[in-house]
Amino acid sequence: MKILIAEDDTTSRLLFAATLKKLGHAVTAVENGHKAWEAWRGEAHPLLISDWMMPDMDGLQLCRMIRAEPGLQYTYIILLTALDSKGNYLVGMNAGADDFITKPFDEEHLAARLRVADRILALHQKLHIQATHDRLTGVWNRAAILDHLQMELKQAAREAAPMGVIVADIDHFKRINDTFGHPAGDAVLQEAARRMQFALRPYDRIGRYGGEEFLITAPGCGWGHVATLAENIRNSVNAAPIESQYGQIPITVSLGAMIGGDRGEDAGMLITAADEALYRAKKAGRNRTELALGHSGQQI
Repeated sequence: MKILIAEDDTTSRLLFAATLKKLGHAVTAVENGHKAWEAWRGEAHPLLISDWMMPDMDGLQLCRMIRAEPGLQYTYIILLTALDSKGNYLVGMNAGADDFITKPFDEEHLAARLRVADRILALHQKLHIQATHDRLTGVWNRAAILDHLQMELKQAAREAAPMGVIVADIDHFKRINDTFGHPAGDAVLQEAARRMQFALRPYDRIGRYGGEEFLITAPGCGWGHVATLAENIRNSVNAAPIESQYGQIPITVSLGAMIGGDRGEDAGMLITAADEALYRAKKAGRNRTELALGHSGQQI
């Protein structure tokens, strides 16, 4: 497990880090709350162990800031404290702490607390997957991909960087269902999602937007890059018929693409523009990519 430690006392910090490493964990140890906050925001750490009493930013303030930050992953927080009254524990819980370890710590007691944390985090991860992923295809569900798009757009606006949005729709999907049956349609959706994922870069994301329609977010993509990415997706999907128990099922996909992010567009505007481009791809014969139109009516 990746564990972040915030402890201003050098001796305690080194001892904690050494003990946790001996127990098989990856450790990042910092000396104050501000550095812990920066480390937590910069890289995912499912577990934070923070001293309660620290100068400038104490453990309680660090807890409150983490709990106030929207995020898809849960951080389990253990506070280190020499305080042992029930009132103090209640204050810590209200701030967002999950558990407490009294200093000086006992190694067996620490190991037991970590086992509890691991169980809770595993449960959170399971619930997180159920809440954010499409059960049939395994990609992000509609709500999760839209949340991700909103976060990516905020980052793109801060960095004045382009953000690509692609809407992909499986061609003649109703005909597939009518010809081969709905179980075959489900198999097509699963394999199409897998093939689309295969064509993406590591930092792109795909979600099932609705029915046979998928939404792809592509950070850092200008017009040329988003067009290339969309074509890679299209070629990946139609590379070969899908082998199923119902026979070979030919499959193609139409795509519409839009970029934004550096001009303050919202997610709805980008998706609408990409969807209109998708409609033109369908009208032009399907199995093709179209880019969004400019105000002049010319393709960008």
